[in-house]
Amino acid sequence: MNGTTDSKAILRGVLERWKAAVDGHEPQQVASCFTEDAIFQGLRPYSVGRQGIVDYYDSQPLGMTATYRILETRRPVADLVLGYLSVDFSFTDRPTLGVKLGVLVERAKDGWYISHYQVSGLD
Repeated sequence: MNGTTDSKAILRGVLERWKAAVDGHEPQQVASCFTEDAIFQGLRPYSVGRQGIVDYYDSQPLGMTATYRILETRRPVADLVLGYLSVDFSFTDRPTLGVKLGVLVERAKDGWYISHYQVSGLD
């Protein structure tokens, strides 16, 4: 596997867990994809740590789903992957919301976790 392919595979591994939990409206499972001290910036004020992530996703409407596409990856060091993505959040009662998402994924002893998550509504 080359560096880009490997980086994309790492991101997909974490993001597929995140997506499954978002789609299933399982805030605790969403938060388990993040480090304990993750910096999280959704479309409202940021939080640090898993509880803020639980609270954020618990407030999202039932039926919300996420579809993502990896646009760019970088591997600044062996244990970090930077990802830039396009994400569409779909809802049952309103139009789809398209955003850009930057994530920093880091390796821990037991796998890869999101340590920084920042959404932008900009195209």
